[in-house]
Amino acid sequence: MTDLSLYRPCVGIALFNAQGHVFIGERIDTPGAWQMPQGGIDPDEDLMIAALRELKEETGTDKAELIRIHSEKITYDTPLDIRPRLQKIWGKPYIGQVQSWIAMRFTGEDSDIILDADDHPEFSQWQWIDLKGTLDLIVPFKREVYKRVIRAFQDV
Repeated sequence: MTDLSLYRPCVGIALFNAQGHVFIGERIDTPGAWQMPQGGIDPDEDLMIAALRELKEETGTDKAELIRIHSEKITYDTPLDIRPRLQKIWGKPYIGQVQSWIAMRFTGEDSDIILDADDHPEFSQWQWIDLKGTLDLIVPFKREVYKRVIRAFQDV
């Protein structure tokens, strides 16, 4: 049994556009590392509120509507060499994250996406891609997570 107290609670957002592609951004702090929007859930914060907050912080917009919440939580461990940096950001010595994933439909225009709208932008560039294509761009330690997200939302 996994001790979830060792993992930072997190929400991940698979944001789909009208063509069925998902938003993926390249991390500013790790060039070449792409991911879908994600971020921590504050204590006692509602999952949808956390998802919309993270979406707004990372993409500059929260123009999205709920499609579905994945029924399973997904955990992953962060590599040992990056844990000290993440612990400073997270404020606790977590060994990884436990993620709740949400599929959302983007209801805005591409021009609504402004990566530097927040004081601490996370992404340097972004694109819409096929959900399965995320596996080719994601960092290796998150690939199993993305395989599960793909299975969960492949029908969207």
